[in-house]
Amino acid sequence: MALQVLLNFFLALVWMFMTVSFTPTGFAIGYLVGLLLIVLMRRFFSHRLYLYRVWAVIFLFFLFIKELVMANFSVFKLAVQPRLSIRPAIFELETELKYDWEVTLLAALITLTPGTLVLAISDDQKKLYIHAIDFEDIDDAVQAIKTTFERAIMEVSRP
Repeated sequence: MALQVLLNFFLALVWMFMTVSFTPTGFAIGYLVGLLLIVLMRRFFSHRLYLYRVWAVIFLFFLFIKELVMANFSVFKLAVQPRLSIRPAIFELETELKYDWEVTLLAALITLTPGTLVLAISDDQKKLYIHAIDFEDIDDAVQAIKTTFERAIMEVSRP
């Protein structure tokens, strides 16, 4: 991926020198031309096109914003109810993530979402122990995290 980004910047600079246009617009046009060339040559790279990873990061960001807003409304509804009827629990989430930074990112996203908190991570970093302020089914909570945050993190990190 880094090779593709550097190649794209190099092609943009070559474009600027070929057109003798040393402006931000010239660089942007050169960047787009370089991106087109990289797309045309993508079968010669061992990894997928770096724009897929950029889109995956953008998707993860908006997924977190969506989950953040939904969790805020859920916690707000709990807070304004005249009678507090919550069902707190601690459950275990076994993750498929491999790298330390992936597990850390997952733990941070879960903790930053209101109503949930990662209490601990196992020594082998395969299990997260999560406290939820209110939920109905453990399996549904685990599946919700796996199908949203974990899958999006895997899209960002896998080649």
